Parts: sequence; structure tokens; C-alpha cells
Amino acid sequence: MTHDDPHHDDDALCAHLQQLEVALHHPGLPGDAARLEALLHPDFHEVGRSGRPYDRATVVRYLSQVVAPPGVHSSDFRLERLAPDLALLSYRSAQQADGSAVLHTLRMSLWQRGQDAWQLRYHQGTPAAVEA
Repeated sequence: MTHDDPHHDDDALCAHLQQLEVALHHPGLPGDAARLEALLHPDFHEVGRSGRPYDRATVVRYLSQVVAPPGVHSSDFRLERLAPDLALLSYRSAQQADGSAVLHTLRMSLWQRGQDAWQLRYHQGTPAAVEA
């Protein structure tokens, strides 16, 4: 596989965006709002698993206060490149509670490449059936 192979580039991009996405599951120490603001596009917005919409300021405020990892397991990452600087990342997630996977969710994130880095522009979570 050469670097000119578009699938190689998509595989590398999928791995990179997966790493950024999973980092949002546990943003680290409280007060890391600057890192979150760099990761979230200025026009970022989200529709949560609950169906409620959230704006960028609300998400930054909430995530910057999370200290303990929520025990999210993510899998089945897929990338669709919509344009050279726009990619749709889809995956499944579930939270771990008492040794069981709960709150199964289908997730989609729209990532946009800016001048310096990829930023999350939109995110949506939809309740999902338990995998067989």
C-alpha cells in the first residue's frame, strides 16, 4: 500500500478521528476547557442521546468538569469522507455499569479540517438496540 492509496489516507484519518473522539469520552482534569475549545469547531452543536440539543459553550462547560472516566466502550468506527476537509465518523458506544453494557448508542460525528487541525463540528447520539 502506498501513500497515494486513498484508502490508506482514509484508514489513517479514521484512526486519528477515532482517537480524538474517544478523548472526548474522558476529557481529563477539570478546567481543560482550552483543549476542548481547540477540539470543538466554533459552530459546534450536538443532539445528545436524550434528543436534547446542546451548544458548544454548554458542552465545553460540562466536559471540563468531568474528572472520572464514564466507562464508555466504543466500537465499529467507520469513516466516510464527504469532501477533502469534511469527514463523517460513525460508531457504536455503550456505557459499562456493574459489569454490563448499558445505554447502547449509535453515534455520528462530523469533523472538519481547519488550518491547523481537525475539529468536531456536529455530534449526534441515537439510542440503539443491544447488539446480538
